[in-house]
Amino acid sequence: MKFTGALMTLVAIFLLPVTIIYWVLSEDPTGTTALALAFGLSIMIGYYLWFTARRSDLMPSDNEEGDIADDAGELGFFSPHSWSPLMLACGGGLMFLGIIFGWWLCYFAAPLVVVALFFWVFEYYRGENQNQ
Repeated sequence: MKFTGALMTLVAIFLLPVTIIYWVLSEDPTGTTALALAFGLSIMIGYYLWFTARRSDLMPSDNEEGDIADDAGELGFFSPHSWSPLMLACGGGLMFLGIIFGWWLCYFAAPLVVVALFFWVFEYYRGENQNQ
């Protein structure tokens, strides 16, 4: 966490003069605001990570002599044969297309999203995957 905090602080140090130079040369309020917000966000994240790193144990990324394999671990559980994410992605895509082309398309996509989300959440509570 110490390295990540230092990296985010370096990004903030870089963004501050870039924001000022961009504001002076371009006089564009939108880009200046975006750069200023990026500076504020990176300084907040950098400070938080440095503040937290002092109170927590060393992470594998903080070890100077560590290997990449030291940080490896379980990434989570992913259902190997689930069709629900595909159905949810299709429903979400139709919802966004409904925003673009006409709200009437959202009326057909909303039930698809709700059903897909229901099946995905309760996938391991029914059928052969049900816990006993």
